[in-house]
Amino acid sequence: TGDPDTVGSALDRLQEDFGLERVTMVGDRGMITDARIEEELRPRGVDWITALRAPTIRKLMKEGGPLQLSLFDQQDLAEIRSPDFPGERLIACRNPLLAEDRARKREELLEVTERKLAKVRARVERERRSLKHFRYEITEGRFTFERDREAIETEAALDGIYVIRTNVSDETLEAEEVVRAYKDLSEVEKAFRVMKGFALEVGPIRHRLEERVRAHVFLCMLAYYVRWHMEKALAPLLLTDHDPEGGEARRDSVVAPARRSEAGERKVRRQRTDQGDLARSFDTLMKDLMSLTKNETRVPGTEVTFDKYTHPTPLQKRALELLGVSYRL
Repeated sequence: TGDPDTVGSALDRLQEDFGLERVTMVGDRGMITDARIEEELRPRGVDWITALRAPTIRKLMKEGGPLQLSLFDQQDLAEIRSPDFPGERLIACRNPLLAEDRARKREELLEVTERKLAKVRARVERERRSLKHFRYEITEGRFTFERDREAIETEAALDGIYVIRTNVSDETLEAEEVVRAYKDLSEVEKAFRVMKGFALEVGPIRHRLEERVRAHVFLCMLAYYVRWHMEKALAPLLLTDHDPEGGEARRDSVVAPARRSEAGERKVRRQRTDQGDLARSFDTLMKDLMSLTKNETRVPGTEVTFDKYTHPTPLQKRALELLGVSYRL
């Protein structure tokens, strides 16, 4: 099932099963399409936050359009309006680091393509026998190509620029809050990576019956929910930044890449916590906790049994304290 086709049924569950009176759906440009907005969101009275595709952004940048590069001379975020999106807000962002990264990747791909095309040209010419960003000509025994400078420059004009589209009023969410809400999609992507990988140790599972598929997905969601809370609580012992507010305070703008706090950077640099202990990954810490066991012991020659618990190490004690878990000895 394609992702966009799941929107309607998901909204039905949110509004009917959970009884939510107001819902704002945040999704990428592939999930929240024009069709989904008109067919699923508007009829249900659901708000949305999504992003525009490159061709639409390019249209906004045409001469006299509402999106001009001069908007970013003094800022990296600007709210604009367009008659193509009546009653909606468009928040244009420019991330210079993202622009540099895209320019670098494009140049690398162009160079790789040129090397491969050179091999094709050599073979065509030797044996007498639509590329994006390239002009080419193939004739009898001849193959020539060159970069399409105009196409490359047209694409480069959008480097680092993205436009977020929403119908949420500015009284409800300011522009910076809209951008932050859209960027929170990274948490959803992280959850997918964890659930699809082996971190939860629930795969590979090959269910085919609907009831079993639903049960499996539910268990994955529940396991991730527990793991998410554990990671938050155990952050002081992990390589994770345990001071996210401090990292947020170091950002110049919501458009800028996320930064670690000073404490988080110090922990990663030293690979140790502020208490001097070795900082661990979540999975490594879980392995350290696995040595905590309860053993049923039987007195030789009798039917008498008693439970014996292993003594926790200082690290294990600290982890249990952070989790709020009591441990019986």
